Amino acid sequence: MNTGLKNKKVLVTGSTKGIGFQTALGFAKEGAEVLVHGRSEKAVETAIAEIKKLIPESKLAGVSADLATEDGIQKLIRQIPEVDVLINNAGYFEPKEFFAITREDWKNMYETNVLSGAELTQNYLKGMLERNSGRVVFVSSESALNIPVEMVHYGMSKTAQLSISRGSAEVCKGTNVTVNSVLPGPTLSEGVEEFIQALAKSQGKSNEEMAKDFIRENRPSSLAGRFAKPEEIANVIVFLASDLASMINGASVRADGGVYKSI
Repeated sequence: MNTGLKNKKVLVTGSTKGIGFQTALGFAKEGAEVLVHGRSEKAVETAIAEIKKLIPESKLAGVSADLATEDGIQKLIRQIPEVDVLINNAGYFEPKEFFAITREDWKNMYETNVLSGAELTQNYLKGMLERNSGRVVFVSSESALNIPVEMVHYGMSKTAQLSISRGSAEVCKGTNVTVNSVLPGPTLSEGVEEFIQALAKSQGKSNEEMAKDFIRENRPSSLAGRFAKPEEIANVIVFLASDLASMINGASVRADGGVYKSI
């Protein structure tokens, strides 16, 4: 099937590891010109080298910027004036008991997970509308709907992303530009893997046992009954950015393994 992504300029924020890296790799496989982003130049260079090793003919460039800051956002925009596809993936999670969340925690989570994608979308969407072609995808989470008690501030940020995604999709009415969100369930990215390993060590379990126990105890509604692999989420993101998904707009596409109970 022709995805229509060949030679498209694609920016994937937070793409040096995890879902972002696998997404960048997925676009590279489709022949897109992929812009790899991370906070450090070293991380970006390493990610590009890894993709090049897997796909020698891939077209790659990199940019380092801290998208939790206005300076970082503007630096990225200066270096990359326009794109055909924007994947808002940059962000972080942080398990923290509700009463321990500080004002600074709320602020950092909001600026990193929400404002970065909001501002980049405002910037790049204009050009897409002028060209009457483009895709924006927010990488949200099932935590946007199923707020996790162990990190309410993270859930807040992911819910906010859905509002921005749906709202910005409204300005694309009657065009060939779409804005959507993907809602992954628990995914075994590097950060989550480290979290599971730490829990396993503290409880005297194997990593595999701990991963299964975590899903059973914390996401009992999961139909998959396991963590997703980053590449499984990346596949959904690449599809939404392709020509094949032209009739999906303003949607929140769940890739959560059936965690969230709704029809």
